[in-house]
Amino acid sequence: MRIARPDGSTCDPDEAGELLVRARHVMKGVLNNSVATAAAIVDDWLHTGDVATMDDEGFVTICDRIKDMIISGGENVYPAEIENVILAHPGVREVAVVAQPSARWGESPLAVVVRSDDALRADDVLVWWDGKLARFKLPRAVEFLTEIPRNASGKALKRILRDRFPGDPNGLTHR
Repeated sequence: MRIARPDGSTCDPDEAGELLVRARHVMKGVLNNSVATAAAIVDDWLHTGDVATMDDEGFVTICDRIKDMIISGGENVYPAEIENVILAHPGVREVAVVAQPSARWGESPLAVVVRSDDALRADDVLVWWDGKLARFKLPRAVEFLTEIPRNASGKALKRILRDRFPGDPNGLTHR
């Protein structure tokens, strides 16, 4: 196992990158799909699509999925980190964070929240994470749903959320 930067070089301890694995028991390829195989296996390393860190003792922590990562103002923003902060709010039952286009930043995080307290307002959530996250990670908007769409294994269907809340191309926030 190793953690790699986009250029393929190995990350320093505790630096986030893509988790790569190589072993005899790792898949040989994607059935009947040489293009997908070439994308997934490079120089005998399987690119998992997981963002992870490895500490100096070799312990690996999975942070998020690369396809869910938001690039805001040139900075990598991991939705799972934001979701963990928002989930600590007593009025929040569920949350999913997705990217929205931003004229200023390229992408900005949007928090899609399921309330456990019907009195919860967007401003309550926006104030909650201030000081708990770096400024560039702060979602610019909050939307409320009665449930987060999920697949059969319970994973949030973020593609559906991105389609449902396409954002304002001028980067204006809404609540």
